[in-house]
Amino acid sequence: MLVLLAGIFVVHIATVIMLFVSTIANVWMVGSSNVGTISTGLWLLCNKTCTQLTVSSQDEASLKAVQAFMILSIIFSVVALVLFITQLFTLEKGKRFYMTGAVMLVCWVCILIAVSIYTARFTGTMVYSTNPHHGYCFILAWICFCFSFIIGILYLVLRKK
Repeated sequence: MLVLLAGIFVVHIATVIMLFVSTIANVWMVGSSNVGTISTGLWLLCNKTCTQLTVSSQDEASLKAVQAFMILSIIFSVVALVLFITQLFTLEKGKRFYMTGAVMLVCWVCILIAVSIYTARFTGTMVYSTNPHHGYCFILAWICFCFSFIIGILYLVLRKK
């Protein structure tokens, strides 16, 4: 049981770190241009230097929603980690980690909404670029989506023994 708890804890910390990296780094879409590689993230457009990401007025609300939901997913994931540690030491024997699982599933929903909006609105639409494709931050966000779902379900099923 201790090994299972330690494994879940490590995967949860890895998920939090990957959420931070995928939100902060600017490699959601990558493309080529005549001056080199161009990458865009949720915040900046980077070539050799980074500038503010410019989007059309119709896509601005979508980008703000993606940014907000990715930040919310980080917040909920950290809250779930703190709840897990708190419940680990205060929960009675035989009880389940319901609150931790519920908060982690809210994190999962936030990641789902953010990545789905980004996929629908921004895939393949890089300015000044040819052959755009997804970068590692986009892939990390989908990995965090899977991990947060698995962790959330495990927390709901897991009993403290």
